[in-house]
Amino acid sequence: MPRPISATIHQDALRANLERARQAAPDANLWAVVKANAYGHGIERVFPALRAADGFALLDLDEAERLRALGWRGPILLLEGVFEPRDLELCSRLNLWHAVHCEAQIDWLAAHKTHAPQRVFLKMNSGMNRLGFTPERFRSAWARLSALPQVEEISLMTHFSDADGARGIAHQLACFEAASQDLPGERSLCNSAALLRHGLQPLVRQDWVRAGIALYGGAPDHPERRAADWGLQPGMTLASRLIGVQQLQAGDSVGYGSRFTAPGPMRIGVVACGYADGYPRHAPSGTPVLVEGQRTRLVGRVSMDMLTVDLTPVPQAGIGSPVTLWGRGPGAALLPIDEVAEAAGTLGYELMCALAQRVPVSCSGE
Repeated sequence: MPRPISATIHQDALRANLERARQAAPDANLWAVVKANAYGHGIERVFPALRAADGFALLDLDEAERLRALGWRGPILLLEGVFEPRDLELCSRLNLWHAVHCEAQIDWLAAHKTHAPQRVFLKMNSGMNRLGFTPERFRSAWARLSALPQVEEISLMTHFSDADGARGIAHQLACFEAASQDLPGERSLCNSAALLRHGLQPLVRQDWVRAGIALYGGAPDHPERRAADWGLQPGMTLASRLIGVQQLQAGDSVGYGSRFTAPGPMRIGVVACGYADGYPRHAPSGTPVLVEGQRTRLVGRVSMDMLTVDLTPVPQAGIGSPVTLWGRGPGAALLPIDEVAEAAGTLGYELMCALAQRVPVSCSGE
């Protein structure tokens, strides 16, 4: 019998989340963001559920090749553009759209020999201060691109740094509008947070929205709002079983470093899951876990292959009892990945992307 840990990708949830994203931005085209192997879910696993999107956005050329191999003939956008001149050859062969965020990428395009001009997304640095042309240099970059026979069409894009928080998007939106005023081309501004919080505003949603974490059931503004508040469903479940039970007395400690000491008599369960499976090693005692669909807590330090949980709320639990680390539990029980991430001081994004290769993965709701 294989080790009792597995991940399940819920294609019905992905389809529902895609529809929820569309409702948030009526009349806009929607990019399904599948970078980082679809946020750890697997491009091949999510494709059947997300193929109703208008396009796919990602980073790596090999992921773009995988999408084309799956039969996708629609738009694919490279969100960081190309990384060296020869990447443009693959863009031509695979008909990829790509971001342009620096002068070097324009130089490479100018030297690229192609019979088919390419669609580019000119990126503005409107305040995120990662990639993109500053507002002062944006128009000159657009002028250079528009003069190139290698360029068919120029779209405009930017990325919000604070769409999930109190500062909001107004300052970046104003910057983008001022610097791009009267320039032709479609526009793409919204990430998941801007989409859900502000997507009903035409000036915000524009022509293309980029749905990422929302597609996979994570709330982009957790803990202010939870996934259920946005009508999102968990796209991934990480589940295992109890493989051992220990009876502790007051003063007994658990695990490496004796980080947890029993305050009195209690039963603990040993779960076949550890940081080598992608569960966060730094998750503290108290991190929520479901055992037989009942909420309980992690106790002690997470080790490579095991973690331990308090069985006080589930006295009937024993070896073989199902454990939900995040996602869907037995019956209608749910443990949002964002809650686990919050307890561990990180984000649901990281937990999704950290799922280890050794964890068997299957799909449901196909």
